[in-house]
Amino acid sequence: MMTPEELLTTTRTVRKRLDLDRPVPLDLVKHCVQVALQAPSGSNTQRWQWLVVTDEDQRAALGRIYRKACQEYLSSDRAAGKLFADDPSRAPVQQRVGDSVAYLADRMGDVPVLVVPCLETESAELPPGNQAGLWASLLPAVWSYMLAARSVTLGTAWTTLHLKYEQEAAEVLELPKNVHQAALIPTAFYTGETFKPAARQPLEEVLHLDRW
Repeated sequence: MMTPEELLTTTRTVRKRLDLDRPVPLDLVKHCVQVALQAPSGSNTQRWQWLVVTDEDQRAALGRIYRKACQEYLSSDRAAGKLFADDPSRAPVQQRVGDSVAYLADRMGDVPVLVVPCLETESAELPPGNQAGLWASLLPAVWSYMLAARSVTLGTAWTTLHLKYEQEAAEVLELPKNVHQAALIPTAFYTGETFKPAARQPLEEVLHLDRW
């Protein structure tokens, strides 16, 4: 069994190692969502809703939307593979990330399970004001879902590119107008052995005490 620290430091984005051929039991996904429901939400409102997409046609439709958005992203200057091009220590990593993004873009619709976490609001328009507080009532639960998936040998990836075409995806999913998508989480068993902590900036470069 993984320790909490191991779980937190080895839950990686999985794109190329998602097993597209092995079915994922729905009960396993439900277990992960059940764990996610223990996450905090503002004023204990629990306004989260979870769409678990397994239907082949539905997955294909979401995959087409994601591919369209991803192709536009990959051709932009902000694409992961183009970042830090002048940094010899980071450029190769970014290029690998860019390659894996492109790989998933062509296969999103083939992933056995697509999870779309959503936030339900009182009206079709998002309320004005503190957006950080609003989405903080859902996003911790999404990360909890991904941690739970990792603990039962499922791989996931946090993706949001499809939200450029959120309305198209909402129509595919037949969402009410007051239900807003937060992410698109491909979920599958992963191939290979396991994962290790990723390279990150040194703590000294990002930590500030008392003031900037």
